[in-house]
Amino acid sequence: MNRNLTICFTSDIHGYFSDMDYALGTPGAAGLSRCASTFPDDGNTLVLDGGDTLQGSPFAYWLSRDPVEGAKVSAQAMSLAGYDFVTLGNHDFNYGREALESYLSHLDARCVSANVEGLPGVDRTAVVKLQNGLRVGITGVTTHFVNLWEKPENLEGITVHEAFPAAAAALEELKQANVDVTVCIYHGGFENDLMTGELLSDTGENQAYQICRELDFDILLTGHQHQAKADLQLFGTHACQSPDRGKQYVRMDVTVSGEGEVTAHSQLINPGEAEESLAAFLAPLDAQNAVFLDQPLGELDIPLLSGDHIEMAANGSAIANFFNQVQLEASGADLSVTSLANVVKGFNRQVTIRDVVATYVFPNTLKTLQVDRRILKAALERSAEYFDLDEAGQLRVGQSFLMPIVQHYNYDYLSGLEVTMDIRRPIGDRVTSMLYQGKELEENRLLTLCMNNYRATGTGGYPLYAQCKLVKDQPTEISQMIIEYIDHHKYVVVDKRKWLHIVY
Repeated sequence: MNRNLTICFTSDIHGYFSDMDYALGTPGAAGLSRCASTFPDDGNTLVLDGGDTLQGSPFAYWLSRDPVEGAKVSAQAMSLAGYDFVTLGNHDFNYGREALESYLSHLDARCVSANVEGLPGVDRTAVVKLQNGLRVGITGVTTHFVNLWEKPENLEGITVHEAFPAAAAALEELKQANVDVTVCIYHGGFENDLMTGELLSDTGENQAYQICRELDFDILLTGHQHQAKADLQLFGTHACQSPDRGKQYVRMDVTVSGEGEVTAHSQLINPGEAEESLAAFLAPLDAQNAVFLDQPLGELDIPLLSGDHIEMAANGSAIANFFNQVQLEASGADLSVTSLANVVKGFNRQVTIRDVVATYVFPNTLKTLQVDRRILKAALERSAEYFDLDEAGQLRVGQSFLMPIVQHYNYDYLSGLEVTMDIRRPIGDRVTSMLYQGKELEENRLLTLCMNNYRATGTGGYPLYAQCKLVKDQPTEISQMIIEYIDHHKYVVVDKRKWLHIVY
């Protein structure tokens, strides 16, 4: 006799609980409330989430002003959506242990994580019996790169072990529990090309392909990379990945035969109408948030408009110059680097809080490192990999910034150093000139360079930064620094200098 299980899976909601488009201030066609309205409600359905819930939207930024209470609101939203189990994403640690404990304690769903220790309310594994008698074993794991990215004080008393061995141990626990179906919710993505099997990244940040290849979970639900992938069959494991912000969710229909054979098919489901109870809960909060976000801060001398990523990188972005301008004043450093999100809103001349938090979307703080020419050249060569030439000799984005995920945010814009790159030259040998105050930078000249805390760990292909002397560590979020900068100056003349010159 066959028995069935339905799984509804989201990941990387990033604070987009309602259907509000926070950049525009109007409702859109995505968000958790629109997904939740189409989740089946029966005894043989499990609603699961892959983490990165607490951070990432202007709404989440507004909640983070009181992170403990804000996390409670996030938990209430997830509970109203009907989640049964969740795991943790790397961004769920961004607001500290107390906020994360508040989220977990107010959450109706159970949190499973085999590689996160030290948090109350987190189980290594769970077994749930469905109405039809199926015993489903569930575990979760989080990319252990949390240890690189997160501020140490936010991980105090928390240990994040390596993901793969933790998943392997959890699978053995579930097998010992004699479950019919094994499910792993992994806040991580695929490190190999899913068509060819080619290894795309060997950092260990993403290990989903290895989990499928070397472990025999029946089902692997992935996130982190924000890619929409359904109906994957990898080495006997049924796998998928949910896109971010509730743009879609994955519905997986699982059948277990009388002989115990597990088959599954999944599809991406578009959001429907907003779920009534969740929408009613969020509506007054969105209204309060809108008042906060639309507060005027000041004026820029020019609008800072977004453009095509390759054009901004090659020709300079006034948005990036402005972010660097803020960082330089805040840090007192000689040089500054910043990056732009995959989706960049930009600024009109009149700036509101909404503009800032919708354009600088990262929860980063600022660090200042001591660097020399060798360090700077290595970092610039990494950014130079962003550029490639097509058959017509025109610039395009290099594949290493597009695969296995799109990562425009790992291209760095530098201010304070005039750089020339020749893209016709081999990767690793493209930087031909580095002028500081009009003169070629000497080999032994020490400078200070400020950057976000994410980049300071060496992540994104900049490993030498992790070896540099830390000069200053500023705990204020950079988005808050931008808000305070505009509020203080009221009228801002943006740096318009073109710091990078590309030859091709």
